[in-house]
Amino acid sequence: MIDEAREECEIQAKYNELVAACRSLKPLTADEEMSILRAYRMAKEAHAGTRRKSGEPYIFHPLAVALIAVKEVGLGPIAVTAALLHDVVEDTNITLDEIRIVFGERVARIVDGVTKIDDVMLMQQTESKQAENYRKILLSMCNDAYVIFLKLCDRLHNMRTLGSMKETKKLIIASETSYLYIPLAHRLGLYSIKTELEELVMRYTNPDKYAEIESRIAATAGTEDQLKECLIEPVKKMLDTAGYKYMLKTRIKSVFSCYKKMESKHIDFDEIYDLYAMRIILTDVPREHEKEECFRVYGLIAGQFSPNPNRFRDWITHPKNNGYESLQTTVMTPIGRWVEIQIRTERMDTIAEKGMAAHFLYKEAHPEEKLENNPIEEWLLQIRNTLENSDKSALDLVEEFKESLYTKEIYLFTPHGKTITLPNHSTVLDFAYAIHTDLGHHCIGAKINARVVSRSERLHTGDQVQILTTENTKPQPEWLNECQTPHAKEAIKASLRTQRKKYSDKGRGILAEYLKKLHIKNNPQNVGQLKRYLSQPSEIDLYYDIATGSVNEQHIAECFGKARPAPQLFFLDQYKDFFTDTTEIKHPSKEDITHLSTPFLLDKEYEHLPTEVATCCKPVQGDQVVGIVHEGRIMVHRTGCKKAINEMANHENHIIRAKWRSGEQISLLTGIALTAIDRKGLLQEITRLISEELDLNMRAITLEASEGVGRGIIMLYVNSVDSLSRLINKLKAINGIEDVHRI
Repeated sequence: MIDEAREECEIQAKYNELVAACRSLKPLTADEEMSILRAYRMAKEAHAGTRRKSGEPYIFHPLAVALIAVKEVGLGPIAVTAALLHDVVEDTNITLDEIRIVFGERVARIVDGVTKIDDVMLMQQTESKQAENYRKILLSMCNDAYVIFLKLCDRLHNMRTLGSMKETKKLIIASETSYLYIPLAHRLGLYSIKTELEELVMRYTNPDKYAEIESRIAATAGTEDQLKECLIEPVKKMLDTAGYKYMLKTRIKSVFSCYKKMESKHIDFDEIYDLYAMRIILTDVPREHEKEECFRVYGLIAGQFSPNPNRFRDWITHPKNNGYESLQTTVMTPIGRWVEIQIRTERMDTIAEKGMAAHFLYKEAHPEEKLENNPIEEWLLQIRNTLENSDKSALDLVEEFKESLYTKEIYLFTPHGKTITLPNHSTVLDFAYAIHTDLGHHCIGAKINARVVSRSERLHTGDQVQILTTENTKPQPEWLNECQTPHAKEAIKASLRTQRKKYSDKGRGILAEYLKKLHIKNNPQNVGQLKRYLSQPSEIDLYYDIATGSVNEQHIAECFGKARPAPQLFFLDQYKDFFTDTTEIKHPSKEDITHLSTPFLLDKEYEHLPTEVATCCKPVQGDQVVGIVHEGRIMVHRTGCKKAINEMANHENHIIRAKWRSGEQISLLTGIALTAIDRKGLLQEITRLISEELDLNMRAITLEASEGVGRGIIMLYVNSVDSLSRLINKLKAINGIEDVHRI
């Protein structure tokens, strides 16, 4: 039975906690207090009678999102007001106009930015409603950064309360989070939010591995006490003696970070050398002496503990693109454990915790100050230019944008010593456009460290680049393949569009002649039909291709159904076999499909469809799996498969529940990779183990040796995760084998 009186007290307590949190950031004005109160009352009334899947009143959600915005990101009254109202337009009868009248234009704009697009409209216009929603969020974010901060707060609370959802819905939401929101949190520098989202995603997409690593981390608890004695206390004594004011923080590597390192490095948990980390935060350090003091502390640390020379990172001299600054080193402790140590000032720590939000909030609080190279403004301007000037679909745009979020950076120098930061793999042409558009338009090459190279030459950190130009050069379509950055590509496209406009009259005249010859009316409707048929982004591009001959009379005739029929080939029956592809796969009819057996339990409405095991992740019995409808078939993937995550994030309506049938033993093809010290008889020992001892059927085995090290891949049939794990463990026990992992 619902205790409404108790719920009302809890709701009021949450609201009081929210207001207290806002006041702790800075004193609120009377108008700010009233705005928050009005938003709370409007949201509470609008959501009255509505409950979440967990059973709690819906108003708990906007209150929780607002609390995350204040406590974990540091946002102020405007964000709190918008957070309280963020679902009312989407889920209730309240309109944006009402919000605009009561709370003003900015709050209405933020609420609109976090509101999903209407599904009916999307189904008519696009194949992926999620991609259109992502695109809308990104465009809204460019106009006001509060949009993406609030979307991240909203997503974090949704992930924290995901347990009450259906299994397929959990996977879809977790996949969306992994696809876009985690990369965004990474790029914005909101590392605490990013880490928690990664943990929650793994808990739902790979629960068995999560539980395994979590238990192994818990088993190392005693090490912390040893580290306190041999590392933390000596560091405190050292800093006290040197007269520093400081704070020390320690942390254990997250479950997901451990898993990621184990997968990428193909190592066991016991081989993770930076499971523990310590942060030294210097306080009361003047801005002009920050770098000097951080390096001085690093010198003290390196003088007492042996640092790993390959693990030193200087993010103070060259901060990350989200503003992150810190010195990082990894030292060996007396108990034989590697520990990562981060050295930074209090200002740097605020930026490290809040990322771009720290820059944004500082500007909000000090609008009179002009900040040079504000990272969030430069980044948002770049996104806006890309989104507004691109002809790509929403799905392609979002995919390209997402991939850019994890791009590493290189640091380059102009002839005058100015530092230019570009994404990894950038070229000379990217460098030219990064300095000035005109320089890019006339670029013919460059001198890199006094060596002459072409426009497409890739750059590396530390290169000094002098751009070479000529007035006779202008952008060509092939230049798009010679650069990497969205800024350079959009500048080239803009130049090409300008060049193509010159061909409009010529192309328009040629088209008129073609249409007249084919007895087709020359009107906007027919021109539009031709443009769509040829997938031309604009009429300018259409006229350009006609003027240059890329589109001819035959193409136009085909568009309007006036093309001459293509000649047909006829064969006598006795010769047909010579011209027929006998390897063509015959897809089963609907009648045949109903009789096909499957090792998976599916939702009833999909039981008539054939199932296939995805080749990208090769699930075997016991893996957590999900079904994805594709071209009349169901492809079964592991839930942690990258391809499956992308599908679930972008095509929610393609996802169905899939589970293994219990009691059935079905052998499925999978693969393992191994690395070993080459020795005589190794291959024979491997094959004997697989074929004779474990009685597994191998489909293929490759093993190549070079300079005493052998590497191989074995494809074989197994009937469960347990049998695969047993095989891997037995292979690891063979003398000389260094690494075995599933592929």
